[in-house]
Amino acid sequence: MIAIRRERHDARAGATTGGATVYAVGDVHGCYDLFHALLAEIRRDAAEREPERAPRVILCGDYIDRGPDSARVLDAVTWLLRSGTVDVTALDGNHEAMFRAFLDDPLAHTPWLRFGGRETLLSYGIAVPEQHDDPAAMIALRDRVLDVMPAAHDRTLRALALSVEIGDYAFVHAGVRPGVALADQVADDLLWIRGDFLDHPRPAAAVIVHGHSWIDGRAAVLPHRIGLDTGAYETGVLTAVRIDDAGVEVIQAVKG
Repeated sequence: MIAIRRERHDARAGATTGGATVYAVGDVHGCYDLFHALLAEIRRDAAEREPERAPRVILCGDYIDRGPDSARVLDAVTWLLRSGTVDVTALDGNHEAMFRAFLDDPLAHTPWLRFGGRETLLSYGIAVPEQHDDPAAMIALRDRVLDVMPAAHDRTLRALALSVEIGDYAFVHAGVRPGVALADQVADDLLWIRGDFLDHPRPAAAVIVHGHSWIDGRAAVLPHRIGLDTGAYETGVLTAVRIDDAGVEVIQAVKG
């Protein structure tokens, strides 16, 4: 059973979305059931508030790996991008970057298999060898993925955005390099940064909404950043926020 949990926060000091209502979703990591429940709640909430308008949804990356249903999650993301029922932006995550790198050069990127890639391939029905040091086996494994994975998934993985700005908020996967304008950020920081960003009291002029780093099942709602990764594959909690000029509401799908 999946329950919905909500928690309201005051508006960020001086921050505005320019009148827009925006929903952002944290790291899914193959937890399709939680993702499905959270999207249903977002659509219900949006229809209640603005029935004449498709909800604006930003997905903050890491759709795959670790959890059991990465292929189903990519199906859902691909459908959302095509359907037009939701105004959606899908951001890139470091796990999508690792998957693409494995597809392009499996011999150089076999470590991905130990960081959640095995679970992703199992979700496509592909068994992964216990040992990853046989070049021929790794090339054959990559070729098997290309045979089985829908071409639409590959197109989705290669068309993900790195960031998006709405009013005084900027949405990325991992964070930003402090003191560097968003337009000048490099992909490696947007996808991988942790300490230099998380420990900084004001890394950017915008309020940064991100995933990638988690401690427990609670969102990090701070004046300068909003962290949405709540380790869904371990905690059973997938987190989103609704942001408008009145403030921030955390919306969570929680596995009972």
